[in-house]
Amino acid sequence: MTAAPEEPLVLELDRLTVRYGGVAAVRGLSLEVRRGEIVGLIGPNGAGKSTTLHAIMGAARVHDGDVRVSGRSVRGRSPESIARSGVALVPEGRRIFAELTVEENLRLGLSGRRGRAGEKEAIEEVYGLFPVVEEFGRRQAGALSGGQQQQLAIGRALVAGPDVLLLDEPSLGLAPRIVDVVFDALAEVRRRGITVLLVEQRAQRTVAFADRTYLMANGEVRLTLDPSDAADTEAMVHAYLS
Repeated sequence: MTAAPEEPLVLELDRLTVRYGGVAAVRGLSLEVRRGEIVGLIGPNGAGKSTTLHAIMGAARVHDGDVRVSGRSVRGRSPESIARSGVALVPEGRRIFAELTVEENLRLGLSGRRGRAGEKEAIEEVYGLFPVVEEFGRRQAGALSGGQQQQLAIGRALVAGPDVLLLDEPSLGLAPRIVDVVFDALAEVRRRGITVLLVEQRAQRTVAFADRTYLMANGEVRLTLDPSDAADTEAMVHAYLS
């Protein structure tokens, strides 16, 4: 039987190094993510996970190495330019605009699209994933609960029509029921062929959920895990502490 062809590479990090002053926050990181994959990044605080996302998005200066999106280098480009290359970031802490309505926040994401076609459909798809975003569309975003704001933040990124969705701690501070909503939505995003790079604090759940997961410590990958490794807490704890 002929093996199914591999999906194309959408995101490549090639020996990525990021420094803050004389300190290397990310050290020679290499990884690949194919179309429709979810790849997790886990590890202790200060491991370089968020810095990796910021470097991909152009918000942190790349000292060495490269970031490629669909085969093209985006190193040195502005965050706005990278967004229009098909990358969207859901930052830690959501960063919604509290004084604007939910609908106004959602529509801000349209500015990252590569064209005007399909805007209405993109918004409708978000409403399907997160009905609360449609339900509270006229409400000030600052009046939403933390879980509702997180759904809005993910929806705002999705309406940009990204090929690559970066998420920084999307379950942080959420009730278990809303964590389930977020992970169910990401599973649907994967089914739609969008590539996801997921930084998460919930290590075991991420390993079980993602196609593969990299455990980072001190700016480097210490362990690569697949869903079958989710029960191997001993190996994860050792990598966290080593």
